[in-house]
Amino acid sequence: MPETNIGTAFDDGAAEFERLAPSLWNPMGNALVAAAEITMGESILDAGCGTGATTIPAAQYAGPDARVDGVDLSAQMLALAQAKANTLSLANVSLTVGDVARWAAEEPYDVILSAYSIFFLPDMDAAAAHLVSNLRSGGRLALSTWADGALNPFTDLLVQECRRERPELTGPLSGARDNTERLNTPEKLTAWLETLGLQDIKVLSTPAQVQLNHSLAWSLVLGSGLRFLLPGDPEAMERVKAAFLTQLGEEHLLNADTLIASAHRP
Repeated sequence: MPETNIGTAFDDGAAEFERLAPSLWNPMGNALVAAAEITMGESILDAGCGTGATTIPAAQYAGPDARVDGVDLSAQMLALAQAKANTLSLANVSLTVGDVARWAAEEPYDVILSAYSIFFLPDMDAAAAHLVSNLRSGGRLALSTWADGALNPFTDLLVQECRRERPELTGPLSGARDNTERLNTPEKLTAWLETLGLQDIKVLSTPAQVQLNHSLAWSLVLGSGLRFLLPGDPEAMERVKAAFLTQLGEEHLLNADTLIASAHRP
């Protein structure tokens, strides 16, 4: 997906994305920050920070003297993150609309975080290597990604119904899907982190389930890259919505199984 489209998609779906924060993004963001073992005063980059589910707890762990940068392509996502930081008087947080694949800090970071975002990067290997280059020697990279089987059958059912309206659909999310599949087991994720020259790699399998009613299920579609699957015609979109939610059932238990990894730069 073109970068501008990613930013626009998440701008349009920022409020819907945030509806899942209490049950999904916030608890998993806290888990990622815990895995990063952040200490007081450390400098932190949250790469692809979204609405701040990881940025906010990282800033709280690091304390008022820390430098916490959040970078994301979506201005609307960042506006929600900034509102949270303001509410909590977190003056150590600085948020920027930008491309993490090109982000270069004046000084290296102690910690770089990436919550469910690394697989959206068009050239994931080159972008990840660039991020690692922004770490000091001994610094840590901590990331979360979907485990094998996560988001299914949710995603499969949505694709099925979208193809009824868009027979030409060949998978606008194929790049992100392929990247996710490269990282979706502890063995594959460990091997990939090793190719980045990282050491002391730890991968934690984190089972997670989220109960979705119809309203939250559709918010997950609209608030994520899945919205790229939807037809542009409003009536066709309504048909997809009705058929998809019927297939999903009144209450759906979303498989949100996640891998959380941490590693050191030598």
